[in-house]
Amino acid sequence: MNLLKKSRLGELIEVTRGASLSGEYYSTKGEYIRLTCGNFDYHNNCFKENTSKDNLFYTGEFREEFLLEKGDIITPLTEQAIGLLGTTARIPKSGKYIQSQDIALVKCKAGKIDPTFCYYLISSRLVRNQLSAAAQQTKIRHTSPDKIKDCTVWIPELDDQKAIGRLLASLDEKIQLNKRINDNLEAMAKQLYDYWFVQFDFPNEEGKPYKSSGGTMVWNEKLKREIPKGWEVKHLGDIIETNRGISYNTSSISGGGVPMINLASFNVNGTYKDAGIKTYNGSYTKEKVLKPFDLVLCNTQQTAIDFSKDIIGKAFLVPDVFEGDIVSSHHINTIKTEDYYKAYIAYLSNTSHFHKYAAGCCSGTNILGLDFNSFSQYKMEIPPVYLLEEFQKIIIDIVKRESVIIKENKTLTKLRDELLPLLMNGQATVNYHLSDD
Repeated sequence: MNLLKKSRLGELIEVTRGASLSGEYYSTKGEYIRLTCGNFDYHNNCFKENTSKDNLFYTGEFREEFLLEKGDIITPLTEQAIGLLGTTARIPKSGKYIQSQDIALVKCKAGKIDPTFCYYLISSRLVRNQLSAAAQQTKIRHTSPDKIKDCTVWIPELDDQKAIGRLLASLDEKIQLNKRINDNLEAMAKQLYDYWFVQFDFPNEEGKPYKSSGGTMVWNEKLKREIPKGWEVKHLGDIIETNRGISYNTSSISGGGVPMINLASFNVNGTYKDAGIKTYNGSYTKEKVLKPFDLVLCNTQQTAIDFSKDIIGKAFLVPDVFEGDIVSSHHINTIKTEDYYKAYIAYLSNTSHFHKYAAGCCSGTNILGLDFNSFSQYKMEIPPVYLLEEFQKIIIDIVKRESVIIKENKTLTKLRDELLPLLMNGQATVNYHLSDD
């Protein structure tokens, strides 16, 4: 076991607060983006683009030192969500992001600490616990550059730091690569839906794009637009039934149990988010159990004004990533329909037209609820069964591939999270000679 040296973070790093940016210069467009706490993916400890606001650009003057460079390490000074303090992120592009006053910039002192090791050290449980204990006990808790620098750490020699940093970074790089693969798979699926069911260029009998090859389009009076000859028009309620998920209390999700799909399981683009899964330890009936590739739809939205939670009426196919039973919360409805409709409805639900209609079927102020009586009246074109079956087959193959990657990322994330404290406290070491490129 390598010896660890006790230090204050302030001996190893410089920590500076960002600029105070005037709200009068916030804008929906511009050259520079102001950083906020929304730029931290605290589940995966990495940078993310902030989608919760539309006025993130800044058009006022600011000092050049606050314009960050690619690779700069940042950490939040405000805990707007539990677990945010101690999260780290790296700036993805130079000359684009302005450091605001809620964001701290971390600079490593040369020869004292390896930057990659530092990135993981700050996000370790050791530092997070100290920041949490020292944070001001208000509704929204705060830390400061001085409190970050006051944290006590134990670090190995510089060569060992570099080896640890390389190992953890390699795991994160694989996780991010897998996410990009799944993003590409999802983009392919949405493109296929658009090509077949929006542009109507599904394969005709000769395998050529239907509309572009002169396929017959007919005016439909109900939809007030042209659709391919032979296609039907029905109300959504004609082809689906709904089964609401389980109502729960705090004690039933306090630990253990079966996976529960809930509001946090939905990305804003209508895809599945593994980090949002809850576990449910209460009772449930057989009819509430979900299976892989079941279709689930969000019936509730916690706020009508937060773009990051704009998910009502959106749906996805349950990935094949669970062992045993799966359930959903009462905020989610399982859509019961013929199998060949499921993929079609899933991707229809994430179109702007459908989402706009769903939003118009909601009531509530801070919490929106979907009225299924009006929602079921949505008029939709119905392609022939053979085409729906072919689309279903392709999409299920894509979801299966996505599921394999999601499970791999769960394994990699678990490994990284288990290794992190062991490496940081000296219980595990890395042979840095073997870890060299």
